[in-house]
Amino acid sequence: MLKLLPLIPLFPLVSSVLLMVTTGKMPKRLVAILGAGSVGLSALTTLLVGLAFMESGQPHHQVLWTWMQVGTFSPDIAFYLDGLTLVMMSVITGVGFLIHLFSTEFMEEDVSYSRYFAYLNMFVFAMLILVMADNLLLLYLGWEGVGVCSYLLVGFWYQNPDNGLAARKAFVVTRVGDTAMALGLFLLFTELGTLDIQPMAAAANSQWQVGDTLPVLACLLLLGGAVGKSAQLPLHTWLPDAMAGPTPVSALIHAATMVTAGVYLIARTHELFLLAPPAMLAVALVGLITSLMAAFTALVQHDIKRILAYSTISQIGYMFLALGVGAWTAGIFHLMTHAFFKALLFLGAGAVIHCLHHEHNIFKMGGLRTRLPVAFWSFLIGSAALAALPFTSGFFSKDMILLQAYELPGAGPWLWAGGLLGALLTAIYSFRLVFVVFFGEAKTEPDRQPGLRMAVPLTLLCVLAIIGGWFALPLADVFPVAGEHHPSHLIEGISIAIPLIGLVLAYLIFLSGQLKIDGLVNSSLGRTLKKFWFSGWAMDLLYDRLLVRPYKGLAYMLRGEWVDVIYNSIVKVCQMLFVGLSHTQTGRLRWYATSMVFGVIVVIALLLGVI
Repeated sequence: MLKLLPLIPLFPLVSSVLLMVTTGKMPKRLVAILGAGSVGLSALTTLLVGLAFMESGQPHHQVLWTWMQVGTFSPDIAFYLDGLTLVMMSVITGVGFLIHLFSTEFMEEDVSYSRYFAYLNMFVFAMLILVMADNLLLLYLGWEGVGVCSYLLVGFWYQNPDNGLAARKAFVVTRVGDTAMALGLFLLFTELGTLDIQPMAAAANSQWQVGDTLPVLACLLLLGGAVGKSAQLPLHTWLPDAMAGPTPVSALIHAATMVTAGVYLIARTHELFLLAPPAMLAVALVGLITSLMAAFTALVQHDIKRILAYSTISQIGYMFLALGVGAWTAGIFHLMTHAFFKALLFLGAGAVIHCLHHEHNIFKMGGLRTRLPVAFWSFLIGSAALAALPFTSGFFSKDMILLQAYELPGAGPWLWAGGLLGALLTAIYSFRLVFVVFFGEAKTEPDRQPGLRMAVPLTLLCVLAIIGGWFALPLADVFPVAGEHHPSHLIEGISIAIPLIGLVLAYLIFLSGQLKIDGLVNSSLGRTLKKFWFSGWAMDLLYDRLLVRPYKGLAYMLRGEWVDVIYNSIVKVCQMLFVGLSHTQTGRLRWYATSMVFGVIVVIALLLGVI
C-alpha cells in the first residue's frame, strides 16, 4: 500500500488539468464529481497508506525520478512519509474533501464553476507536494505553488477591482517571506551541501553546536518564510483582505491548510531550530504577540469572515508559541484540531452568507438560531472548540500548549500568562459572534436553507470538532520525547477556568446585557482603542506610509528617465512597422500571388549569389 503514495497528489492534479483544458465546457454535475471526487480518492488513498504506515512503524522514502543534475547537486522528485507527513496529508485531503463537497452546492450558481474547482484542486496538489517532499527544494516548489493558487482563488471574482487588489496584496506580502526563506535555503545548501531534509539535519548536528551563529541565522530566515505564509507579525496583513475570495476558499486555504504551512516548515526542520535557541525564542514571541494582537482586533470587527480571519491569525500564533517552547507535538495537535473547528466555522459562515442574501455584517443578522439550525449548531460547536471549552478538541490541544509553555525555564510563566489572556479574548469574541448572529431580534430573513451537500460536511466537522481532541497522533518518532509535565493543580485549574470566564463575560455583555460597557466603549479612550483595533493596529497605514507611498513616489519621479526613451522608441518603431505591414493586407488575391512570386525570386537570387 505504501507504493500508492504518489497517487495522493496525482488525483487532484489530473482533475485540475482536465478542468482547465475543457475550459468550462463540462456539465456542472461532472465538474462536481471530478473536482470533489478526486480529493475524495486522495483521502481514501491517504487512509490506506496511513494504515500500512502504522502497521510497519517505519518512515517510508520513495524516489520517483531525479529532478535535475547540476554538479554534485541532484535533487529528486521524492516523497518522505512519517507521522508528521501522515497528519498533514490527512488534514489536507480529509478536511479538503469536506470543503470540496460543500463547494459543489455553495458555488453551483457561479458561471465559473469549472474554473473554481480547477484552481482548488491545483491548490490541493501543491499543498500535498509541500508536505510530502523529502527535500527543501521540492518543498519550496509546493510552497510557491500554494502561493500562486492563493492568488488565483482570492481574486477569483476578478470583476471586482477590490478582489484583484486583495489577491495582489496576498501575493506580494507573502513573497517577502518567501525571499527570506530562499536565502535560508541558499545558506543551508552552501554550508551543509544538501537540501535533503534528513541528511541535512544529520549534517547540521555534526557540524554545528547549539547557539552557533549559522544555525541561528538560517532558522531566522526560515522563520521569515513561515511568518509570511502563516500570516504572523509583521507579514499578517494579507490574510484579512484575502477573505475577498469565496468562503470555502477561506475555509480550505486560509484556515485549514495554507496558513499552517509555516507551522509545518518549522516543525519539519525542528532539528535545526533545536540548534538555535534564540530563533526558537523568536518563534515563541512572534506567536504570542501575534495571537494577542489578532484577538484584540477580532473583538471589534463587524464582518463575519474578518472576525474568523483574525481568529485564524491568533490561533496560528498559538501554534508558533508551541513550537517556540519546544512543544512540537502540541503545536501539530493544535494544527489538526484547528483545521476541524475553523473549517467548521468558515463553512458555517458560508452557509449563513449563502442563505442571507450574501450579508456579511453580523449586526444585520440576529435571531438565526431557529431560522438556520444547521448553521447555529455548527457555530456553537465550532466556537466552543475555538474557545477551548472543556472536552472539545480545542481544549485538549490549547491546554497542552499552555501547560508546556508554563514549564519553560525563565520566560515560561510570562508566556503562559500571555497565552491565558489570548484564551480569554478568544472566548469573548467567539461567543460575541454566536450571540449577535444567532440570538436577539432577527434583522434579515434567510431566503433558503443549506442543502444536503452543505449540511453533511458541517455535520461531520461538528463531530470532528468535538472528538478530535481524543485522537492519538503518530508523532512519537518524529519529535524529541518531551519531559514529564506536572504543573500544579492551581495552574491547570486556571487554564481550564479562563475560557469559561470569557464565555460568561460574553453572555453578560452581548446576550443578557447585565454587564454594561457602553460608558467604557464610548469614552475617549474607548473610541480611540476601538478605532485602532478595528484598523488592525494601523499596520496597513504604517506600511502605506513607509513603503507603498515612497515606492509610488519614486516610480513617479523616474517615469521620464532616459532608459525609458530607448524602450519607448523601440515600441514606436514596432508600431510604425506594424502600420506599414498592415497596408499589405489588401484582400486582393492577385496582389498576394505577385508578392509570393517576388519573394520566391528574391530567395532564389540569394541562393544563387546574384544578390
